[in-house]
Amino acid sequence: MEEKKFDVNSLIGFLLIGAVLIWMLYNNQSETPIEDTNTTTQEEVVDEKTSENQLQNNNTSTPTSTNDSIALAQAQKQYGVFGYSAGKASAEAITTLENEVLQLKISNKGGQIVEAKLKQFKTYDSIPVYLIKNGNASFNVTFKTSDNRTISTEDMVFEPKLIDNQTLSMKLKVSENDYLEFYYALKPNDYMFDFDIKSQGLSSVVQNKDVTLDWKIKTYRHAKSISYENRYTEILWEYEGGSDDYSGQGSLEEDSDQDITWVAFKQHFFTSILLTDQAFSEGKFISKNLVDDEDIDTVYTKDFTATLPLALKAGEFNESLDFYYGPSDYKILNEYDRNLDEVIPLGWGIFGWINKYLIIPFYNVLSGFLPAGIAIIFLTIAIKILLSPVQYKQYVSQAKMKVLRPEIEEINEKHKDNAMKRQQETMKLYNKAGASPMSGCIPSLLQIPVFYALFNFFPSAFDIRQKSFLWADDLSSYDVIAELPFTIPFYGDHVSLFPILASIAIFIYMMMTTGQNMQPSQPGMPNMKFIMYISPLFMLFFFNNYASGLSLYYFTSNLITIGIMLVIKNFIIDENKVLAKIEQNKKKPRKQNRFAKKMQEMMEEAEKQKKAKK
Repeated sequence: MEEKKFDVNSLIGFLLIGAVLIWMLYNNQSETPIEDTNTTTQEEVVDEKTSENQLQNNNTSTPTSTNDSIALAQAQKQYGVFGYSAGKASAEAITTLENEVLQLKISNKGGQIVEAKLKQFKTYDSIPVYLIKNGNASFNVTFKTSDNRTISTEDMVFEPKLIDNQTLSMKLKVSENDYLEFYYALKPNDYMFDFDIKSQGLSSVVQNKDVTLDWKIKTYRHAKSISYENRYTEILWEYEGGSDDYSGQGSLEEDSDQDITWVAFKQHFFTSILLTDQAFSEGKFISKNLVDDEDIDTVYTKDFTATLPLALKAGEFNESLDFYYGPSDYKILNEYDRNLDEVIPLGWGIFGWINKYLIIPFYNVLSGFLPAGIAIIFLTIAIKILLSPVQYKQYVSQAKMKVLRPEIEEINEKHKDNAMKRQQETMKLYNKAGASPMSGCIPSLLQIPVFYALFNFFPSAFDIRQKSFLWADDLSSYDVIAELPFTIPFYGDHVSLFPILASIAIFIYMMMTTGQNMQPSQPGMPNMKFIMYISPLFMLFFFNNYASGLSLYYFTSNLITIGIMLVIKNFIIDENKVLAKIEQNKKKPRKQNRFAKKMQEMMEEAEKQKKAKK
């Protein structure tokens, strides 16, 4: 029985895939958090029963206590000319705006949104998705008056005027005709709405300098896996007409850029975005990681701050802005044609192109008439068919190398004391036979862009959020077949089945590729048995907390690869025919390519120099 030995092409391929996995693991690790502010539970912060009882109908304002009203009025009167509104606003009030997908509650204290609810979505524990609630966010415009007083709008009382259930004017008045206005206008069935900051008659009251807008959000946890959600929770912004930057996944002390066109506080599958028609001259951004221990239940994940300057025009406010409170869905964000699709981390360069122009459109077609899990399987089949010519070339190269192995071993034995001569003779053999070890490596390289593109696609695919398949309740999160009473480092406190199946499939594939009875590792070469065992284990640990949809893809992909390899080996590639073709190639005069010729000349020159030294 022929003794199977390791194949250099497979080794290179596995090493490349392992290197990519290690690189992705390194780039997806959260930095060490710098503070922990999560001492309460989500139930304490978002009590669904209480919140539903407090929901107001459209076109309503809810007064608070008289003491609060008096305190607000007294606080406002100390600001001189801006005390006019205090007499008009008898109490703090909440005004509700809503359309089919979004509900906003706006307080006359600060004229800011105090609650933003996405009406069509639930969290992992069936609570409505709130991006703003219970004081986790603030929006504040700060400026100085002509008498050098500092005004913060979040401390001031605005007068609300509800135009209809989707349009609201909030005015901070100096007099009956002079005011600062926050104007909100929702659109039907849209997550984006207009927000204007305008003023009238304030040119003599407000100093035309140091006018800033501060926007802050402490992001709620919405997903089952704290670490997984936090990995994709980050602050992003677009600057200098088309480029985008981001804070990373850990903490950011402070970063800044110029010509800011939008800022996004991304919470994995949900996003809050502030956009401007005319770019802010600059912006400063801070991100704080609030997750101290990923194994302990938490309410908040990150704390984001954006500070942006406002430029007065002829001494007056005149800013046309937009807010987006909605899902991090590529289809929705891409329709706005404002580069908001850059919020979705689809990968840079060719990886992003593959996702945008190949994987996402095709998956959208499949998911239009198939369940999410079945759509992933069909997507996998289509990708394997697309890559089958590349894989066929790889298998042909492996077959050629296998047929040439006896001659290569003969050369190694003949020139075992002369590495240079051994290399020269081996290259001559490859050239005569029309074979090359690189021809098996190149197909592996061609598959890596698709591999990495899919690695970015599944964690960001909003369409698989809360979609079930077999035992997986949510394909956008990990599947669970058993809860552990303890936590295993790098693995977690649960057992996911799809990563186990994917690891087994990879192990079987590697067994078929490298062989069960391999010779001892050669000097300078890694132990193939070690690689064969460590790769599936690496995937098992790496994917246990990742989206089960991603593990489903790799499991299906490896099963198909095994099937394709068996078909090619048993029905398509005949090793005797390969050998016969190689023998024919040896008889034909074959011109070396430039690279091979150059390598041959370099080795011959090195051999001459070696002999000259002796």
